Formats: sequence, structure tokens, C-alpha cells
Amino acid sequence: MTENLDLTASAWSVSALCRAVADSLDAQFNPVAVRGEISGFSRAASGHCYFSIKDDTGQIRCAMFRRAASLLDFSPRDGELVEVRGRLGVYEARGDLQLVVESMSRAGQGALFEQFLRLKAKLEAEGLFDPALKRELPARPRAIGVVTSLGAAAWHDVVTALQRRVPHIPVVMAPALVQGAGAAAMLAQSLQSLYAFTAEDNPLSPPVDVILLVRGGGSLEDLWSFNDENLARVIAQSPVPLICGVGHETDFTIADFVADVRAPTPPAAAEMAANDRGVDLEALSVLEHRLMRGLLRQQDRQAQRLDHVAARWGVGLARQQDRQAQRLTAVAARLSRPQAVLGQHRQWLDQLAHRLQAGAQSELRDSGHKLERLNDRLGFNRAQQVPQRAQRLERAALRLSSVDPHRVLERGYAWLSDDNGQALTHAAQFQLGQAVRATLADGDVQLTVAP
Repeated sequence: MTENLDLTASAWSVSALCRAVADSLDAQFNPVAVRGEISGFSRAASGHCYFSIKDDTGQIRCAMFRRAASLLDFSPRDGELVEVRGRLGVYEARGDLQLVVESMSRAGQGALFEQFLRLKAKLEAEGLFDPALKRELPARPRAIGVVTSLGAAAWHDVVTALQRRVPHIPVVMAPALVQGAGAAAMLAQSLQSLYAFTAEDNPLSPPVDVILLVRGGGSLEDLWSFNDENLARVIAQSPVPLICGVGHETDFTIADFVADVRAPTPPAAAEMAANDRGVDLEALSVLEHRLMRGLLRQQDRQAQRLDHVAARWGVGLARQQDRQAQRLTAVAARLSRPQAVLGQHRQWLDQLAHRLQAGAQSELRDSGHKLERLNDRLGFNRAQQVPQRAQRLERAALRLSSVDPHRVLERGYAWLSDDNGQALTHAAQFQLGQAVRATLADGDVQLTVAP
């Protein structure tokens, strides 16, 4: 069966048909995300990138213009599995189906990005990103806390910036992993350890007034530790303002949204942490000049006021001087009669000397009498006490003589002891053949116990 073609129907122009197809594709598919393997990748001098994305049975030509290509955080290579997002259309010059790529990530990052969006929506709904919670940064913190990896370039960049801008402010470092397994937990632990140094009575002095959470750039997978939910909640609990400087300017993490301030790079975070010392010194210099000028003007005004006061009180001071001069003249007149005054004092001193001499002689007589009485009493006591003490000494000697062991031995007794010098006083202490020493009044005798 054959169909009759309507030869009278109007024909499409090629460009119009391409546009119609492009419009249809845009309405049905765009925006679109495609996963596949890169093939034939090339970068033109203009910065535009051209390649195909394919799988086992099909491929699509792709174009990625310079603006989107500049945002790539990796260098695409042939054979690499990627996910691209963009708009499907028709390249009219050749009539080819073409995907204009707006973003590209390695395969697997698409799932991570979906997790990122879900966590972002959850925390945002809880109010963790509320602008009303954001705190202003202190202009002149007493100490600055930093959480990053000791081996990272971000730590070197931050220290360099702080040394250049505010070398007088101490820096407290809390090291942590910034990538890989366990990094998120260690970041949270390091932050909590820094929180202990924000109190006024912390072990270190002065307290930390601002905290920097920093890391250099990388892929979404490299920065994934900063998209951890627990870390986000720990950041929200910070007792002082917290600056997050993670990745490059185009990188965003959950930590950026929770922090009080987001810095595009780690060095930028260091610059935000405190005012440049040079700026403060310049401001102080300006204030010093203003203060000096004000003091000079005040000094001039006070000097002029003193001149007025001096002129006003000049007459009064002259009168006061006259009165003082008259008083001095009267005093001089009274003092012009020194002989009479000296005579009175000499008479008074003679009387005082006579009284002292009489009192001294009386005291000497009384003391002599007391000394004679004491001497007589001492002689009497000595005459009585010497015979009494001699008698006591003789009685004590007789008592000692009565208990003298040599007197006992002289009456025929003996002192028996063994080889160790132990006294033998009972018969049960003796054994046959035992050596015994007998101490007599005039010497020792060695004995042997016999049956």
C-alpha cells in the first residue's frame, strides 16, 4: 500500500529545522546530567574545551567554553569517567547533536554533591545558617586559634600572613587531619580543644578571641571532611567568632555556611582575623598628632589665663608683701635684745645644774648604804650554809659506801658470771663443764663446773 505525499506542504529550511529540533530538545531534556568516558579531549588556544563523552554503545559531542573550563579543579584526560551537567542542543553549522557542558566532576562526585545538597537543606532548615547568628569579628583579638594540618601549605600561608600583619598577637595551633578517613572527627576534636582556651580563666593567657578553620584547595572528595554534619554542629557551638577558609574562592563546603565568616582562601582568613598592625599604628600616629596639637592649644589658653590672673592680683600681692615686711620688722626689733634673753637662759641652766648635782649625791649615798646591807647579809648566809652542806655530803658518802659492791666482796662473797659477762645467780643456770668467772675482792678466778 502506498501513501500519497502532499507535495504542496511547505518545506523546512535546514537552519529552521535545526532550531526547531534544538527547541524540542531544550524543552524535553534540559538541563541534563550525563555520565560517561571522556574521548578526544582537546583545549583550544581560546580556552574552550572540546571532547566526546561515550559509553559502550553511544557517544555525544561536547563543548565546554572557557568560563566553565576555568572552574575545573582537575585536568580531564581521555578514558576518565566523569559526570557532566549542561544543556543539550544542535550545532547548526554541522547539524550535530551537541552537549554544552557547564560543569564537570569525576564520577562519584555527583552522589557526593547530592549528599551535600541534602545536608545543606537540612541544616539550613534547622537555622544553622541564619545570618542573625553570625557574629562580628574582633578588630584586635588577644589571641588567634588555628585548626589545620601542620604539614599543609595552608598553615604556612596563615602563619606568614599573621606574622606580617599582627606579629604581636599569639597564635594557638590545634593540629588535625584535613582529608581522608577520620579527618572530620579530628577536626571537630581540635575545635573543641581550642574552645577551652577561649575562657578568661583558661590555662593559657591571653584567651583566644577568634578561630580560623583552614585548608587549601582540592576536589569535592578532597574537601569532603568539611561537609560532615557533626563538624558543622561543633562549629555552630563555637564560643567565639569562627572564620572558615577552605579551598579556593569557588569552593563551598557546609563549614563555610555554618561559620560566622567565609574566607575565599586561607591567607584571606588570616587577613580577616585582625586589623593590620601598620593600619593601627598609622591611626595611633594620627591620634598622637591631634592630641599634641590639642595639648599645645590648651597650654596656650592656660598661659593666657594665668597672665590675666597675675595682672588682676598684682596690686593685692604688693599689699600683702608690705604687711609681711612690717611683721618681719617687728620680729627683728624683739630679737635686737639678745643679752637679756641669754642672761635669763644662763640663770635657768645654773639652777638646773645645781638640782642635778644634789640629786646625784643623794642617790650615791643611798646606793652605798644598800650595798653595805647586802654584803652583811651575804656573809651571814655563807657562814651558816657551808657547815650544813658539808654534813649533807658526809651522809651521802656513808650511804654510797654501804652499797659499794667491793665492800660486799671484802666480806667473803664472790660475783659469778659466764663467758658473756652475764651474772649467774641461780643453780639452774650452771651446767657440767661450764666455764665460770668468779670475781673476788682482789681479782678474778676462772672456775669449771664439776659434778
